[in-house]
Amino acid sequence: MTIGRRQTQVTYAMVAAVAILAYQFLPDQAWWLATWQVTIGWLATAAIVLGARRQAPGDRLPWYLLAAGVFSNATGIGVAKACALLWNLSDLPTPADPFFLGLYPACAAGIALLIRRRDRWANGTALLDAATITTGFGLLAWVYIIDPINLVSQMDRLAHAVQAAYPIGDLLLLAMMTRLLRSAGSRGPALWWMAGALGTLLLGDSSWVILDNLGAPGLALQETPWFVRILESVFLVAFSLFGIAALDPAAGTLAKATQEDATRLGPGLLALLTGASLIAPGLLALQVHEGQVVNGWSIAIGSTVLFLLVVARMAGLLREVERQARQVRDLARSDELTGLPNRRAWNDEVPRALERARRDHLPVAAAIVDLDHFKRFNDTFGHPAGDRLLKAASAAWHGTLRSVDLLARYGGEEFVVLLPGADAASAYEALSRMLAATPQGQTFSAGLAVWDGEETSEELLQRADQALYAAKARGRNRIETPVA
Repeated sequence: MTIGRRQTQVTYAMVAAVAILAYQFLPDQAWWLATWQVTIGWLATAAIVLGARRQAPGDRLPWYLLAAGVFSNATGIGVAKACALLWNLSDLPTPADPFFLGLYPACAAGIALLIRRRDRWANGTALLDAATITTGFGLLAWVYIIDPINLVSQMDRLAHAVQAAYPIGDLLLLAMMTRLLRSAGSRGPALWWMAGALGTLLLGDSSWVILDNLGAPGLALQETPWFVRILESVFLVAFSLFGIAALDPAAGTLAKATQEDATRLGPGLLALLTGASLIAPGLLALQVHEGQVVNGWSIAIGSTVLFLLVVARMAGLLREVERQARQVRDLARSDELTGLPNRRAWNDEVPRALERARRDHLPVAAAIVDLDHFKRFNDTFGHPAGDRLLKAASAAWHGTLRSVDLLARYGGEEFVVLLPGADAASAYEALSRMLAATPQGQTFSAGLAVWDGEETSEELLQRADQALYAAKARGRNRIETPVA
């Protein structure tokens, strides 16, 4: 089935590529050109719907919304041409603008659903990254696209609003695209086809608005047939990339979450965040160089927002580093299999326990516990069964001890026990409870030593080890103390 889907995708991509290439050589007749563009857009819509139908019913809605956006925008091309040729309507706003603008909410809603299914919507790190990139490029759009619209005095308020709606819609899609790319989900080809489609749309929209704001040079370019066809083809490419994304065999995974670390800063993301953060000072430097700061307040506000976003991102990174450092410390002091403290934790704690016992004039006991015939158990039942025995035994033993006692895995099947405030009798009783609780009918040998008030932790453990050898020599399944 995957082969069939791949073949459909390749076939559609080839047909779309040929159609876009052929568009460059069509007769210079308005209806021909408009019909060709609308057909390519509707073909992309059909491809998106077909791709959606191949997915699980619960995964189709985002793609249907994307298809609606592409259909609306492509239909707007035909409506715009009819308005210009039949009713001589070319000044903003025209009946075609609602169709063109319908792309933005439909695509934004579809992407929002994908984000929601891939990731927690309130993923703070991803939101900060998306906000930083959008703010940086939004400032750029304000200075060079949105704000210059007001300079066109012959346009009324509604026309201004409609023309400004296009770059604002582009910023909305930029924010959604960035958030989608930063979500914790699949990184398959479908995601990159979709990102390419959205990026191409942004390029096309920005190009038209910039041409409108260039004045006479922009008008001259808009009257150059070959240039206009290339610019129109940008949108046709975007439509087709949406179709290719929907037909990709892995499109269904686009709505699936993964365990990706959202805080990770790859080289590409770091470069993008750096570039977005430098847009404000770059604009200020450029305007100072030109001798007039035209957008001072806009740049100041943009710089402030970007600074706060960068600080918030750095704070998040620092918190994550601290969390990971705590995890590393915990792992360094914990046994991976049993979850008990390991030898390093034991070596850190015992000297402190002895010092407390010296200060408070209290006894303290230490023991080494060794599961009997553990190698034979492993050979008979296998190493996984041996691991399960170690986990079960450590849990059972821990359950018999006090909260102040320390049970640690010393290595292999060997465990150590520290019993603060315990004399020989109470320590022996505690070890007897452990022995009785040993699971699966197994036993252990133990060597028990009570601190003499002077010896080091190593000397104390050495005496317990000598007692352990005595326990093994006397038949195992027993607790021994050092010979006086």
